[in-house]
Amino acid sequence: MTPTSSRQEFIFAGGHRVGKLAQDLFPGGTEIEHDPKNFDGMIETTRQLIDQGADVIYEATFKSRNVLIRADILVRNGDTWDLYEVKASTSVKPQHKPDAAIQWYVIKDHLLLDRAHIVHVNNDYVFNGELDITQWLAIEDITDEVLELQAGLDQNLESMNAMLSQGEPDIPIGPQCDDPYECDFKAYCWQDVPSPSVFNLYRMNGSKKFKLYHEGKISYADVCGEKLTKTQQLQVDSALAREVYIDREAIRAFVDSVVYPINFLDFETFNSAIPKFPGQKPYRTAIPFQYSLHVLHADGEIEHREFLADEHRDPRAEIAQKLAEDITAEGSIVAFSQATEKSIIRRLAAESAEHEQTLIAMDDRFIDLLIPFQQLMYYHPDFNGSFSIKSVLPAMFPDDAALDYKALDIQAGDMASMIYADLDRVDDDSERQKIRASLLEYCKLDTLAMVMIWQELGKIAEIS
Repeated sequence: MTPTSSRQEFIFAGGHRVGKLAQDLFPGGTEIEHDPKNFDGMIETTRQLIDQGADVIYEATFKSRNVLIRADILVRNGDTWDLYEVKASTSVKPQHKPDAAIQWYVIKDHLLLDRAHIVHVNNDYVFNGELDITQWLAIEDITDEVLELQAGLDQNLESMNAMLSQGEPDIPIGPQCDDPYECDFKAYCWQDVPSPSVFNLYRMNGSKKFKLYHEGKISYADVCGEKLTKTQQLQVDSALAREVYIDREAIRAFVDSVVYPINFLDFETFNSAIPKFPGQKPYRTAIPFQYSLHVLHADGEIEHREFLADEHRDPRAEIAQKLAEDITAEGSIVAFSQATEKSIIRRLAAESAEHEQTLIAMDDRFIDLLIPFQQLMYYHPDFNGSFSIKSVLPAMFPDDAALDYKALDIQAGDMASMIYADLDRVDDDSERQKIRASLLEYCKLDTLAMVMIWQELGKIAEIS
């Protein structure tokens, strides 16, 4: 995995690691090696292992009635077999049951099955320094649901095969494009949806958006007569007029509330399926590993300070110490959507007796840079109904190459999180240093962006 790998690749890689670790629930098995050029060979290897008396098979491969499946874990149970499908989620999701049902549907033509299970992550598990697989993973028996689903599978699969043998299906876009996962063909099916469209309307219920769309009300001009919220109406009016809305008095009051020196702060955190540090819960404990800090002084001087933890050890004690040293003793602390930064500092304070008072004192100094935009003091038509920093920044500074996230190897916080979580697995030191440099570059732009946005608001406030 590199900084330029897709988000989906990281998700798949994470799921694969969960699957590999889950094999330790049933040790001693044999894994069928994936060979996309020779599925028949994988099927034959599976058959040979069964005939030779194997008790546990990982990625057992079968084909029946034009359906190919790979079972995560297959365990012999006397004269029958038990099926275990591994998911990186924290519970059994509705879509997991049909998935297991299809596995059962195919395997039953080759083996006598007894039970079907979903193996998933237990997010109540607290890591204590050594991963306990039996506590970290939970097993749920879904045999009854799988058997109930068998009744309609023949007809469903026949319909699917018939559809695949014909031309492109004529199915209108709808909630199914993203539920339960985003469809691989979404970009193709949505290519005629204009931008912006009703789907960009701020916090409008998804079903209402599709209702408008299927009524032919697609563009902003089409919804002028609809009942909209204040934000949605401003969004439509601003886009149609191509005008920036400014409430100068409100912006001036906001700017005046900030005290110099101003500390522009942004954290990056990770919370993965596989916990790494003591006290961490899967998906529930966000571990801060990095911050960027731009300090703007009253005379206009700007200092940049940053921290990126060693990927091989718990970063929390060191990041608490560095933060206590780097943030100025006085002045405002500015974050974009401050809840995340404030909660991280509170947790660091609770875990650091030495710096507890210094960190706790920071809480009342926070100013949220999201406020001028979310409270409609400033609205640009190119926000397209989003108030994230990645929408605000290019709208306010469209021609500044130095402020272009798209020019970076890492372009989003979730990517930074996934990359850092796996950084200790990168053996090549030069590659690891390149990734660290990319992480620093991304986080630095987050706080530089805040400085630039703040200064632009300051200019607006000065205009009489």
